[in-house]
Amino acid sequence: MTPFLINILLGISWMLLIGEVSASTFLSGLVIGYALLWLSKPAWGETRYFEKLPRVITFIFYFLKELIIANMKVAFDIVTPKDYMKPGIIAFPLDVESDIEITLFANLVTLTPGTLSLDVSADKRILYVHALYVEDADQFRHELKNGLEKRLLEVLR
Repeated sequence: MTPFLINILLGISWMLLIGEVSASTFLSGLVIGYALLWLSKPAWGETRYFEKLPRVITFIFYFLKELIIANMKVAFDIVTPKDYMKPGIIAFPLDVESDIEITLFANLVTLTPGTLSLDVSADKRILYVHALYVEDADQFRHELKNGLEKRLLEVLR
C-alpha cells in the first residue's frame, strides 16, 4: 500500500477515533498521519510522496494567487471607464507531453480569468491561448512557461 493511501486511512481513522465526521477533523487527521508517516520514512524506502505533497501545496497557493490577481485585473477593467484590454491569440509551445498533462494545463489556463485555451495543434506541441491582456507576446509566453507550466510539471512528474 502506498503512503498516500495509508495517509487517507489514517485521516479516516482519526475521524472515527474523535467521533466527529467533518472536513476539519479529516484534515487534521491527514496532517497527523503525514507527520507519523514522515517520522517512519526510513521504513518506506524510496518514495516521492514526501517530496510531492509540499509541491502540491505550493502549486495550489501559486494558482490561487494567480487567480486572485487575474480576477482583480478583470474586475478593475470592468469598473473603470477606460479600456485596458489588449487581446491577442498566442501560440504557446508546450513542455507538457501526455494527454492528461495537456488537458490539465489547458483547463488551468482557462480557469484563470482573462485567458482561454482555444486549441492544441495536431502534433500536441502548441497550445493556442486567447488572452485579454497581452502587452508583449514573448513576455506572456515566458510568464506562462516559468509559472503555471513549470509548477504543474513539478507536481505531475
